[in-house]
Amino acid sequence: MTGDEDLTKRLVAAGRTARRTLTRSLREATVGELLAGLAAPDPDEPADVYGDGVVTRLEQRVAQLLGTEDAAFFPSGTMAQQIALRCWAGRTGNPVVALHPMSHPEMWEGGALSLVSGLRTVHPTKDPRQPTAEEVTDLAEPFGTLMLELPLREAGFLLPTWEELEALVGAARERDAVVHFDGARLWESTVHFGRPLEEIAGFADSVYVSFYKSLGGLSGAALAGSSSLVAEARVWRHRYGGQVFRQFPQALSALAGLDRELPRLPSYVAQARRVAAALAGALADGPVPWFRINPETPHTHQFQLWLPYEADRLTEAGVRTAEETGTVLFHRWSPAAVPGVSVTEVTVTAPGLEWTPEDVEEAVGAFTARLHP
Repeated sequence: MTGDEDLTKRLVAAGRTARRTLTRSLREATVGELLAGLAAPDPDEPADVYGDGVVTRLEQRVAQLLGTEDAAFFPSGTMAQQIALRCWAGRTGNPVVALHPMSHPEMWEGGALSLVSGLRTVHPTKDPRQPTAEEVTDLAEPFGTLMLELPLREAGFLLPTWEELEALVGAARERDAVVHFDGARLWESTVHFGRPLEEIAGFADSVYVSFYKSLGGLSGAALAGSSSLVAEARVWRHRYGGQVFRQFPQALSALAGLDRELPRLPSYVAQARRVAAALAGALADGPVPWFRINPETPHTHQFQLWLPYEADRLTEAGVRTAEETGTVLFHRWSPAAVPGVSVTEVTVTAPGLEWTPEDVEEAVGAFTARLHP
């Protein structure tokens, strides 16, 4: 077992027995816990066959929530999004997709947009922020689709303002391009925008949403849009190998997440902002040379924390804090682009709602004591 694997194993074990945590790691859930979290099915309802039954109910629910004509279930967001962009390339006659270089297709899909779908990408900006309308307008070559990741995870779960989003969409329309939202985490964007989901999704020609990233489902995603686009996407889903024989466990867990987690997300966002403020105060009073919370006021229930230490040292300090105090403050840290600087993602969900500023201060003190013994 490598050192990294050992740290992961220890962190998962500590998280499972923790008395206090801001969120449960996705690695901590047991098979029994995941099965218990499924929506209670009608035992006499026929199991789905190639996407009917409970899967159809889920698709209808998503379309209603997003205000679209239809939605299709996919086994993964990667597949859903690639197919959406491929369909738009065929419809617009332009295989170029304008998107951020820190977006999911560029960072985590192994170049599949070009290798699998024959698409090409251009970048309105390379800065770690959402692009501006002016940058979309000034792109030097035509593009068929503007893809916006809402929120942009790698830059700190960042969202544009409502006015900026409106301008971005308008700039794409002026370039005769369609707009696709990578909305894997769109569910929690309503607080920042101050708008309901259907109004946000109404800006786009198509929207992809995830069922596990914020809703706690087993897996799976949906692509929502017009009836004709979704019908075409279903054809490509079969061609890509996504027409799975039975998917009712994923659909039941997604429905449970929509019932259980979706109404709670605004409270998670509000608590994340309180936690971020308490973290800033506690770290400012502690022994760390400097820190950065990004964004300073979180846009969603997730944000980044940057510290000037090696990632393994920070992860070890966090593991020891969890093991010795029963409190999980941070999960894994990753090296940043600057040597000697590391970053972690802080997520606040149901377990973190009970934390007070004093709890955060105590946890930071325990962590920094093990960072600077």
